[in-house]
Amino acid sequence: MSPLTRRLLVAFAILLLLSLAVWWVKRPKPVTVTLKEIDRGRVESSIANTRAGTVDACQRTKLSTIMGGRIEVLAVKEGDHVEKGQLLMKLWNDDQQAQIRLAGTQIATARKHVDEACAQAANAEREAERQSSLRAKGFVSTSREESARTEAEARKASCEATKADVKQAQARLDAARVEQGRTILYAPFAGIVAKIVGEVGEYSTPSPPGVPTPPAIDLIDDTCLYITAPMDEVDAPKIHAGQPVRISLDALPKRSFPGKVKRVAPYVSAVEKQARTVDIEATFDDPNEPGKLLIGYSADVEVILDARDDVVRVPTSALLEGGRVLVANADGTLEERKIKTGLANWEFTEAIEGLQTGERVVTSLERVGVKTGAHYAVEDTPSQAK
Repeated sequence: MSPLTRRLLVAFAILLLLSLAVWWVKRPKPVTVTLKEIDRGRVESSIANTRAGTVDACQRTKLSTIMGGRIEVLAVKEGDHVEKGQLLMKLWNDDQQAQIRLAGTQIATARKHVDEACAQAANAEREAERQSSLRAKGFVSTSREESARTEAEARKASCEATKADVKQAQARLDAARVEQGRTILYAPFAGIVAKIVGEVGEYSTPSPPGVPTPPAIDLIDDTCLYITAPMDEVDAPKIHAGQPVRISLDALPKRSFPGKVKRVAPYVSAVEKQARTVDIEATFDDPNEPGKLLIGYSADVEVILDARDDVVRVPTSALLEGGRVLVANADGTLEERKIKTGLANWEFTEAIEGLQTGERVVTSLERVGVKTGAHYAVEDTPSQAK
């Protein structure tokens, strides 16, 4: 081989190596993606609340005495379980107790007067009958008989009057007891005392209309709970009582509980003009399943509108606008594909046409460089979908 030929071959080899080096540096680098394999399973169409819902009690009352006064007795403390009718609180009411005792004495006195007046009326009636008998035999005059009859009628009227006095005294006693009831609180139902405002010796003030005065005692029936959740007004026509729901609570992460829609509010709430909602109430299928819940826990309600089992499904996070997905081909490139979708929720969407089980789609669509035709590398993480 001549020296010229040898130099040409060396030069060609150098150029080839330089070209390969440039290509290697400038070659398109594969984008790292997360893939999910298409499978078959259950897909549901559902809607969820727009803002956090709340665990509420079926019965909750904020109690205050009808009239104000100094607290004399606090028969319970916060956290106590009470029975229906149990004494909770009593204000100082010695004056009313004195009125009750006075009314009781007046009733006793009035009853004695009844005994006296009615005994005299009975005696006068017997005397009138005797005078009538004597007049019939001619022993007394007609005027004497009429006088005895008049006396009997007067005594009878006096007897009725004293009976009315007893009723009047009883009414005064009832009124005094009602007045005393304004200073005493009894539990209207069995429950737990959530909060007490005030201590023995302090002045308790009732809550007049329009004045946000704290109640004296907050009583909750913690044996019956339900969830209140605001739903977007657009979704309200789709919801009705009896529909199945899934309830999740922030206090019990990674768990959900089956339930039913109990009630849909007949009006729209406009707490914020830009976010009009309709409140729904949902109950647990098994109230004991969540365990001990606290009133006021935040909760979410997902209403299940429809469901289909054993259908081809694609992660909703893999969908692009217009029902498109990026399929990972075996040659290491991404292919855009249009699919026909059916039922959908935030997790899965039914793929009626366009995908087969076993194919893999990209779920990390937000990453830079993820597009049709791009070369990909599968992210190797524990969360990688298989």
